[in-house]
Amino acid sequence: MPPRDNRGGGRSGRRPQRPARDDARSRPRPGDRSGRPQDRPREREAEAGLSREARERLDALRADFAADPDRDTPEGDRDTHSDVPGGVRLQKVLAAAGVGSRRYCEELIADGRVEVNGQVVRRFGARVDPATSEIRVDGQRVVTASDLVYFALNKPRKVVSTMHDPEGRRSLADLVDRPERLFHVGRLDYDTEGLILLTNDGELAHRLAHPSYEVLKTYLADVPGPVTRKTEHRLRDGVELEDGLVRIDGFRVVDRLGDRAMVEVTLHEGRKHIVRRLLAEVGHPVSRLARIQVGPIALGTLKAGTMRALTSKEVSDLYSAVGL
Repeated sequence: MPPRDNRGGGRSGRRPQRPARDDARSRPRPGDRSGRPQDRPREREAEAGLSREARERLDALRADFAADPDRDTPEGDRDTHSDVPGGVRLQKVLAAAGVGSRRYCEELIADGRVEVNGQVVRRFGARVDPATSEIRVDGQRVVTASDLVYFALNKPRKVVSTMHDPEGRRSLADLVDRPERLFHVGRLDYDTEGLILLTNDGELAHRLAHPSYEVLKTYLADVPGPVTRKTEHRLRDGVELEDGLVRIDGFRVVDRLGDRAMVEVTLHEGRKHIVRRLLAEVGHPVSRLARIQVGPIALGTLKAGTMRALTSKEVSDLYSAVGL
């Protein structure tokens, strides 16, 4: 019996190898500079688990990449930001800081509206350090450090503007229940009520309180009326007090109640009892005083003795007000 020819594909023989298929799956995708086929098993398995929306997004990104031959060169749109090892993706950091949804933050990045350490970043995958990276959107600082907190407090009357009072009077510590060591931005008199900002951001607190940054503060004062135009002109021209000249930045009569008047005073001065001394000097001693705004932050409807966290936009506005 002649020997069996296994070349025909018997059980124990080897099957002839098929020629490689020259189809779209085995050819590199457009824009792939590596020259390697893209249809690898692991990639196929990973993409199979994606949602339809995610696959469409991936296809769009691939199309954008293929259409831009300069994408990964310094002369193209790719930035030169160096990723922070072990950092967090930029869009995730922005979303966590309250800028918006992850998708919205991706749109901001794609539009070139996001800067990291002074450089425009357009890559969704750029990695940053939330604690140290300086991130801005449309030129405004976005605070991303998770350990920094910012609050607005409505201080009632008969409360001292310190975290402790040796005389045993009520202090800010009686109104604030936070584990952080907080700085209060400026002070209010014992008998003055209204807005106080609290934060553990030392640099911001220092700048907000320092007179050289001229952060405006607005007060409502209950004074004897009537308040004449002559009085307003005198305040705007400047009033000489025992410790120097004082000029206001804004003044208006809000209401007239019989022989009383409610006036609004805006100034950047931070001297002790400055509003009370100023109005007394022009013949309108204050019976009740409240601070209703510090820079871009307004007291609003916040109840006396309570506080609220500032929004990310409010914090960004504070940074802008002091040049940070």
